Amino acid sequence: MSFLNSIENKSKKFSYPFLHWELNEPLTAPQLDEINNADIDDPIKYNLNYDGTRAIDGGAPEYREGIANGGKALKFRCFITNQNSKEFPNLTKLINELQEKKTYEKISSLIGKNLSSAFVRVEVICDRKGFWLKPHCDIKEKLMSCLLFSNKFNESELLGTDFYNTNLNKVKTLPYRNNYGYFFSSGPNTWHGMEKKEIIKERRCLQVNYVSFKTDWKVK
Repeated sequence: MSFLNSIENKSKKFSYPFLHWELNEPLTAPQLDEINNADIDDPIKYNLNYDGTRAIDGGAPEYREGIANGGKALKFRCFITNQNSKEFPNLTKLINELQEKKTYEKISSLIGKNLSSAFVRVEVICDRKGFWLKPHCDIKEKLMSCLLFSNKFNESELLGTDFYNTNLNKVKTLPYRNNYGYFFSSGPNTWHGMEKKEIIKERRCLQVNYVSFKTDWKVK
């Protein structure tokens, strides 16, 4: 129960520029290994350039809202599903932990949203040279947004997520530390992104969401 333990014993609450929590040691060593070893293609090899979104795989907005036929997820995106869960046994254990009532009820109490009918969505991310993410607020279907960092190659701590105020001025950068991260609930002023920064090798993360649309992982 590393994730729940991190929330209960190794987290810190912040109210500016919007309500969020930072997490220390939310993942186990085997979970970090699976994040680091996930096979994710390099867009540069396909002559693709980052455009400030995560839709580089060709997925339309409908796909990002949970409508599977609205786009496609190639090897640039790695969602943990029933189909590939055997390749990620330890990340599947994390999903199972997120499905448990005591976990989602704890998070529900913090973010003020009912997660009893939610689904879990987990994605391994590997950002490489040239990546950036324009300031945005998450879709309302993301009831809880969470990003956990795996900094295997000692990349700069400045590679964490940037938070913005309502004037879209950057006011905070979450530190890109190994086995560290944050979560918050989507809302109209939860502006975040990542400005263009130097990635030497790769920026690995795990995106964790409770969502209102269907995935393979409904809470219990």
